[in-house]
Amino acid sequence: MFLEFRDDPHDPNTYRGLLCFCPLDMAEGEEPVRTTTIIIESTYDEAVRKAHRFEDHQLQGLLRSALPD
Repeated sequence: MFLEFRDDPHDPNTYRGLLCFCPLDMAEGEEPVRTTTIIIESTYDEAVRKAHRFEDHQLQGLLRSALPD
């Protein structure tokens, strides 16, 4: 899992993060699964700290919610 950031041209003073789930055995042509933007903080460090505070059961739920039906 990785934390990725997306720019918001309407609010360039925020750090907007989403989670990217990438399996270790990803097949050729397979795309990682990404959440929508779920972290919005005023500094990079705050955004990273928030991402680190997710517990395993929360990450599992986020992954399940991002998977296709």
